[in-house]
Amino acid sequence: MPTQRPDTEALKRSKTADAKALRPFRVDVPEAELTELRRRINTTRWPDRELVSDSTQGVQLATIQKLARHWASDYDWRKCEARLNALPQFMTEIDGVDIHFVHVRSKHEDALPIIVSHGWPGSILEQLKIVDPLTNPTAHGGSASDAFHVVIPSMPGYGFSGKPTTAGWDSDHIARAWIVLMKRLGYTRFVAQGGDWGAFVVDEMGVLAPPELLGIHTNMAGVFPREILAAARSGAPAPSGLSPEERRSYDQLVFFFQHVGYAVLMGTRPQTLTGLADSPVGLAAFMIDHDVASYELIARVFDGKPEGLTRDDVLDNITLYWLTNTAISSARLYWESKIDFFAAKNVTVPTAVSVFPDELYQAPRSWTERAYPKLIHYNQLDEGGHFAAWEQPKLLSQELWTAFRSLR
Repeated sequence: MPTQRPDTEALKRSKTADAKALRPFRVDVPEAELTELRRRINTTRWPDRELVSDSTQGVQLATIQKLARHWASDYDWRKCEARLNALPQFMTEIDGVDIHFVHVRSKHEDALPIIVSHGWPGSILEQLKIVDPLTNPTAHGGSASDAFHVVIPSMPGYGFSGKPTTAGWDSDHIARAWIVLMKRLGYTRFVAQGGDWGAFVVDEMGVLAPPELLGIHTNMAGVFPREILAAARSGAPAPSGLSPEERRSYDQLVFFFQHVGYAVLMGTRPQTLTGLADSPVGLAAFMIDHDVASYELIARVFDGKPEGLTRDDVLDNITLYWLTNTAISSARLYWESKIDFFAAKNVTVPTAVSVFPDELYQAPRSWTERAYPKLIHYNQLDEGGHFAAWEQPKLLSQELWTAFRSLR
C-alpha cells in the first residue's frame, strides 16, 4: 500500500486557524503559590533605614514594611482573581505570542469598540474600574449613545500574555498586534486609548492610521518638539521664547529625566534585575517608585489615608507581576523600544487628549495642537495622576464619553 502523504497546505491552514482562535481563559492560581509568596514576604532581609527624612533616597523603609505586613497578613489575592474571572477573558496568538485580553461587549448594540492599553508598572487591573462605566454608561450618569465595547489586552510579556522568546516586540509591533486583534474580533471600526506605554502604543497606531481606526485618546500625550525634548533630557535651562505653560511642562520633564533611573536600567540592562524575580518585597519596592507623585500617593495609602487607590489595589497589581513572573519580561519593553519618548510622532488620525494634574508633565495646548493636527478634544482636569484609569476611573470614563462623541 503506498504511503499517504500529508496535505501540507491543509496542515498550514489548520495551524493558522488554531493560532487565530479565541480561547476562553480563567485565572486559577494554585494555593501553594500563594503560600510560598507569604513565606517569602515574611523572610525578607531588610536593608538599613534611609539616611534622610524624606524619599530622596528612594522608597522609605517604613513604607515598604507597612506594605509587606499587609501583603503577608491581610491581603487576599482570591478577591482579585474573582473580579478577573467575572469578566470574559480570552487568549489568541499573534505573531507567535499568546495575547491575553478582556473583552466586554455593551448591551447597547450601537456601542463603539475601544481597545485600552496599560503601561509599566501597570496591568489590565488598572482598567477594570472603567469597564462598567464604558459598557454601561446609563448606570454611571452617561447616555446609551456613550457606550463602548471594551477590549483590554495584556502587553506581551505582561500579566497572563505570553513572553516573547525573540526580540522585536517594541511599541510599534504592539500597535500592529492590537490592530490585528481588533480586526480578529470582527470590528471594522474602533478607537484606541492608552496611558504610559499604552500612550506610546496608541500614538503608533495613530501613525499607522489603518482605515478601521477612527481615532485615539491619550492621557500622556506625546507633544514635545524634538529640540525641546533634547534640551530637557540634557538638563539645560529652558529655551527662550516659551510660554508660561510650555515652561512649566519643560521644567516638569527635566525633573522627570533626573528621577528616571528605573527606566534607564530597564532600557539598558533589564536582565540584571534578576532579584525582582526572587524577592516579592524587592519587586514591590521597585514597582511603587515609578514617579514622585505616584509614590507619594501610595505611601499615603499605606499610612491609612483615603486616596483614589487602596492598599489592595496596589497589591493586586504587584501580586499579578509576582505570580506571572513577569518582572524581567515586562522590563524588556524598555530595552526594545527605540522611540523618542514624549516627542510628537506625526499622528494623523483624530486625537483626544486629557491632561491630569499629577501626570509626569502637563501637555500644553500649544504643543498638543501642533503634535496632533486633528485634535478633537483637549481638557485639563483638576484631579488624577499618571495611572488615570486606576486612580480616577470616573473622570477618565467621562473624558472618553466626551472625547469620542464626534466620531460615532
